[in-house]
Amino acid sequence: MKIAPASFKPSACREGWVPEKVFLFSGHMIDSPDRKSPRFPADKENIAGKRIAAVLSGLQAGPQDLGLTQGACGGDILFAEACRQRGVRLQLLQPFEEPVFIEKSVAVADADWLKRYRAITDGLETPPLAAPRVLGELPPDTDLYERCNLWLLASALAYGSEKLTFICLWDGGGGGDGPGGTAHMVKEVEKRNGRVVWLNTKTLE
Repeated sequence: MKIAPASFKPSACREGWVPEKVFLFSGHMIDSPDRKSPRFPADKENIAGKRIAAVLSGLQAGPQDLGLTQGACGGDILFAEACRQRGVRLQLLQPFEEPVFIEKSVAVADADWLKRYRAITDGLETPPLAAPRVLGELPPDTDLYERCNLWLLASALAYGSEKLTFICLWDGGGGGDGPGGTAHMVKEVEKRNGRVVWLNTKTLE
């Protein structure tokens, strides 16, 4: 499945504005307390947030740059918060209409994550964009999460591959909890020889 870069326009942030650098993020959602095989446990949240912020600092991220992610509880929200701290303009692209996304990917964690999500979206120049509205009906035999990953990647590449840095918060697992996870995004970025900064949740200290 291919998604044209034109599916995301620079004007989605501000008319005529083009970022100097683009930071694409994908990462694990925070583990539920009863998760049998830990992937991103809650006790690693603070260090993960600090590591993401350090990466953006090292890349001299600022108001001239764009961050792209979905906005799920866990890595996405930590990335979005770090972008806000540095003044990076942020755009959320989501596989569902926002109320469904919140139900499936934000409200599944404790209430604090939903509060943090609202704080992020309240400050956006452009509200979260939903794949069904922008890309249309899901084609047959297409996974909606994989489509959203490809949409995010195409949107980032629309500004030029040389501007893109992909940051992932990932345990290195191949399958994840289903199609369209962080492993899929890593594979798609690597197929295009993109720059990858990998924060391994297994070795966060």
